[in-house]
Amino acid sequence: MLRIKKLDIFIAKQFGLLFMGTFFICQFVLMMQFLWRYIDDLIGKGISMDVMAQFFWYMGLMLVPQALPLAILLSSLMTFGNLGESSELTAIKAAGISLMQAFRSLIVITVIIMFGSFYFQNNVGPHSNQKLAQLLISMKQKSPELEIPEGIFYDGIPNCNLYVQKKDLNTGKLYGIMIYRMTDSYEDAAIILADSGMLQSTAEKKHLVLSLYSGEWFENMKSSEFGNSAAVPYRRETFVSKKIVLDFDADFNLTDASSLANNAKGKGLSEIFHSIDSINGLYDSIGKNYLSEANARFYRTTQVNKADSLKEIKKGQTENFDTLYNKLSNDKKLRALNDAQMTAQQELTDLNFKAMVTSDADYIIRQHKIEAIKKFTLALSCLIFFFIGAPLGAIIRKGGLGFPVIISVFVFIIFYILDNTGYRMSRLGTWTIWFGQGLAPAVLAPIAVFVTYKATNDSTVFNMEMYKMFFMKLLGLRIKRHVFGKEVIIEEPKYTEDAQRLEKLNSDIYIYNKVHELKKLPNFINVFFKYQPDNEIERISDELENVIEDLTNTRNKVILHNLNLYPILATKAHTRPFERQWLNILAAIIVPVGIVLYLRMWRFRIRLYRDLNTIKQSNANIISQIKEM
Repeated sequence: MLRIKKLDIFIAKQFGLLFMGTFFICQFVLMMQFLWRYIDDLIGKGISMDVMAQFFWYMGLMLVPQALPLAILLSSLMTFGNLGESSELTAIKAAGISLMQAFRSLIVITVIIMFGSFYFQNNVGPHSNQKLAQLLISMKQKSPELEIPEGIFYDGIPNCNLYVQKKDLNTGKLYGIMIYRMTDSYEDAAIILADSGMLQSTAEKKHLVLSLYSGEWFENMKSSEFGNSAAVPYRRETFVSKKIVLDFDADFNLTDASSLANNAKGKGLSEIFHSIDSINGLYDSIGKNYLSEANARFYRTTQVNKADSLKEIKKGQTENFDTLYNKLSNDKKLRALNDAQMTAQQELTDLNFKAMVTSDADYIIRQHKIEAIKKFTLALSCLIFFFIGAPLGAIIRKGGLGFPVIISVFVFIIFYILDNTGYRMSRLGTWTIWFGQGLAPAVLAPIAVFVTYKATNDSTVFNMEMYKMFFMKLLGLRIKRHVFGKEVIIEEPKYTEDAQRLEKLNSDIYIYNKVHELKKLPNFINVFFKYQPDNEIERISDELENVIEDLTNTRNKVILHNLNLYPILATKAHTRPFERQWLNILAAIIVPVGIVLYLRMWRFRIRLYRDLNTIKQSNANIISQIKEM
């Protein structure tokens, strides 16, 4: 019987608070990213606050399904990262509660969010998408605010280029005005010059009234009736004051929603399937009409009566078209070739036009199918992101907004690239729709299974210290020794015994250097094919560590200083590249790899030689210091 435990409530509260915060952060980031895509179309249009409020409202509703997976990823990672960092996750496991049991309450919450996301996409999202698309088109079509600059031509007024030399911001008066006004064509352009003027909008905001003072009007009077004449009439008018009415619709008009009938994002599942059936039925009938037209125009067959058919069968002969063509005169041959070429060109043009119509239908159908599948995949990504974020938080054990944010952004970028690539390829018809839309979940689902498995088995796959040690070992880097004086010493070092042991180590090091000749190149065969462990250097290292361990209890600062000078010996790096014999043989066979590893071995031998000399010098210093005590 399922029971709600206090642990489930505790984890759910931690997750809920973080989820609310991260959701609004993700929503804000996505809204800003969406806004920057259309900022050029919206800025400077003088759009009222109520229209902008509708735009942000519908934009926020549209982006909710995209913000949910990222918020779940970040909040689940932070929740279990905080529990791990404060050792609460360790206490939970020590109480006999497995990690999957700790996930239980959040899995239920994530499933509820997943179904809520699907419901939102199928019911609320389409309406928001439709309204947002309608607002965007209307905003793009709205005329910009009239802001005439000084010293350059302004083309914001339809069929008119306006130049103003100077303007008075206090009175609104314009000086040094030049206007190029086009009516039907560039041949009919009018040029208007004026010393000053005023520009005002009518009450209904449909027209502009331009009042001009002390100017001239030049206009080309060329029209169709004078098209063939050499002389082109024009008129010139000088005026003291004149008013010109210009068309300029500065009001906001909402676009008719019927133009967005093929917008797949603005439809639920039932509407999408209904639209697909309607489009298929419509274009099936169009295809049948195209076929009947093609048969009638280009593939028609001549009717032959039964008597003529039987007569030709009795002859048993077939007509050769080349022979018939060669019997024609040159004029008829040319006429036949021209007729055939014209017929082929007409058919090609007709087929290209019909292909454009049918390709548009295929594109619309693909868009509808993509949106139908996307409603499921986007909801499923909520669950996938939870099983990535929560196990990663349990493994990394880092809370806050630092490392979890980096991991979340990295995972979401991978998801976004895969999802966007699949969408574009599916939309163009390069990939099948199910493959393109299922690419991102198919890639991330195995990752979620992998990290969940590693988290439940307490794997160190994401232990940074392990990778740090691996790369330090690979590059030949070492950790420096740090020995500090102890405030409380229970047992004093055995100085006399330690000095004797150090003297013995110096003689052993001398013999070791003489026997192994570390400065010389190692034997290639012994390194890769006849490996023998170096037990002597391992014994020297163990003996040295024992002496150092005993001398760490000293109060003598000189001895402590010399203890920090001891290097940490790598007892196996100078003997062979790998632990496994078959890897050494394989490395020797692969020539470039073998040479690199062989030179690396030589480097480690030289480093060991220097370390042994450093140990001898430090031993001598400590022995002399002990004798002075």
